[in-house]
Amino acid sequence: MRKVSKNSLLIGSALVVLGLSACAPTMNTRGNILEDHQIAQVKAGESTRSDVLKSLGSPTTVAPFNDNIWYYIGQETEKRGILDPKVIKERVVVATFDNEGTLLSLEDVDNKRLDIPLARAKTPTHGNDISAVQQILGNLGKFNPQDVEDR
Repeated sequence: MRKVSKNSLLIGSALVVLGLSACAPTMNTRGNILEDHQIAQVKAGESTRSDVLKSLGSPTTVAPFNDNIWYYIGQETEKRGILDPKVIKERVVVATFDNEGTLLSLEDVDNKRLDIPLARAKTPTHGNDISAVQQILGNLGKFNPQDVEDR
């Protein structure tokens, strides 16, 4: 039986640890995921826009045609290796204000996400399909040299 040295055992275990850590998932947070304790700090009918900004932070987006509607959108995703990222946690909260800036309602949007697969195909574009030789030789004869006699 062959005796294993400490160095080779150490190198082998380091390679195993590095190999397993390469497969560790990558977690990403996008937007503003509101927690329940943040939402509990604001009250409909009492809180103003500045109260909501202090408690919840800036909205992710504001409705394009109505400045009185704020959206807080947040999402956590997990990506493993070369696989597409999966949504782990997602929350969309809508804050609605009246014209004086008082909070009318703060409610979660129940978004039933559809799992639509990504299409990796490319859209064909129309135009001239030219080869590499045509690209290289394409400018030959298009430009006239200046006549020496005209100078």
